[in-house]
Amino acid sequence: MNFKLSEEHSMIQQAAREFAHELKAGVIERDEKALFPHEFVKKMADLGFMGLMIPEAYGGAGLDTLAYVLVLEEIAKIDASTAVILSAHNSLVLWGLNEYGNEEQKQKYLRPLAAGEKLGAFALSEPEAGSDASSQHTTAEDKGDHYLVNGTKNWITNGGNADIYLVIAQTDASAGHRGINVLIVEKDTPGFTIGPKENKLGIRSSDTHSLMFSDAKVPKENRIGEDGFGFKFAMKTLDGGRIGIAAQALGIAAGAYDLARAYSQERKTFGKPISNHQAIQFKLADMEVEIEAARLLTYKAAWTKDQGLPYGKEAAMAKLHTSEVAMKHTIEAIQIHGGYGYVKEYHVERLMRDAKITQIYEGTSEIQRLVIAREILK
Repeated sequence: MNFKLSEEHSMIQQAAREFAHELKAGVIERDEKALFPHEFVKKMADLGFMGLMIPEAYGGAGLDTLAYVLVLEEIAKIDASTAVILSAHNSLVLWGLNEYGNEEQKQKYLRPLAAGEKLGAFALSEPEAGSDASSQHTTAEDKGDHYLVNGTKNWITNGGNADIYLVIAQTDASAGHRGINVLIVEKDTPGFTIGPKENKLGIRSSDTHSLMFSDAKVPKENRIGEDGFGFKFAMKTLDGGRIGIAAQALGIAAGAYDLARAYSQERKTFGKPISNHQAIQFKLADMEVEIEAARLLTYKAAWTKDQGLPYGKEAAMAKLHTSEVAMKHTIEAIQIHGGYGYVKEYHVERLMRDAKITQIYEGTSEIQRLVIAREILK
């Protein structure tokens, strides 16, 4: 096994690291005021990050999942909000369109999304069903040449700023999960409205909204795949999405570790840096070990996907472990900072708040354990 990054991967990692350095200016204000980072989303489009895994023929960068993970990790070290904007756009919207969309859909929707000219959102979660794709209450009534969509989606990342939405809806309740479809819905569709922005604990400059549909008319040609394909689409998309969440959690944990290590070498007690104290050294050593283990799990999941192998278990394992590491070690980073860790200017309290959501979205830690158990008990 070769654990050394290729020259191409090293270059994309460095480009992401340099971009992330720019993000640091204003990150506290964006968090406090819940400001969407419009200028940085545009910069990510210029860098090719908005279509990382999409072929160049459709306006993307033509890179692999590992490159995508490397970019997310570097960005999340500084600003997890910008990382989740990028992750939802790439793995929850573009990947499915590229994998399962027809040529007309790719030309009309995938190309401007991959170029970063438009932003995407994935609408699965509902007030009653959560992320259970098999229990959709949003309906898409088949009217021959179009669907009439009715219902509510919630917790939608990029919900207010997106231009294109992939909406999971039930067409035939009697068919269960085989009666679910995925529809491409444009923002200006009559009958489609966007609810107020959620006031969140973390990832505050990423906008999260509810979406409401009241007889929203969606053309039949905007359905992805055959009738009843929506459940399979959602499951495949969530597998890839978990790799993106793992990369975000990895970046958050690594960013907190970098800050804690640097602070421990600057802060002095009893006339010497606190990094000289064994108690601090033990904390830093544990952080290094567990973050590196999380990194290996995340990179392996990306590699497995890139090899064309089944990767559902690997994605769930990476998401489970890395999100728990992020939560654990952002708290440790605050502990190492002492009282300074509790104030905003030292950044680690924000990283802790951002870490918590990685244990929740794309399925809670308990759901990941069920996914893993299902695979190992086959």
